[in-house]
Amino acid sequence: MTEITFDDFLKVDVRVGEVIRAEPYPEARKPAIKLWIDFGGDIGEKKTSAQITTHYQPETLVGKQVMAVVNFPPRQIGKFMSEVLVLGLPDESGEIRLIGPDGAVPLGGRMH
Repeated sequence: MTEITFDDFLKVDVRVGEVIRAEPYPEARKPAIKLWIDFGGDIGEKKTSAQITTHYQPETLVGKQVMAVVNFPPRQIGKFMSEVLVLGLPDESGEIRLIGPDGAVPLGGRMH
C-alpha cells in the first residue's frame, strides 16, 4: 500500500452525480456501458464508460446517483472520450458494483 498525505487526498475531487443517459457500448474491447452524468452547478454534464454490464443494464441506471472522480484529464476509451471516472467496488466474482449515496443528496456534492 502506498501512503499519501492528506493534501494528496484533497487533490482528488470526488463528486456525486445522477446518470441522465446510458447506452450499451458494443465497440468496447470488454462489455461496457456509456454513461452521461449530471453533476449540477459548475461541473454540469460529463460522460464516461464503465465495465458494469454484469450488474447493470442501461435502462436501470438512469436516475441513479453515483460517485465519480471529476478532475482527471479526459481519456480516450476506444472511440469514446471519458471525462470522469465512476467509482465502484468488486463483488466476490470481481464484477463492479457502483458506489453512491444511500439516500438522495444534492448533485455535485463533494465527498468528505
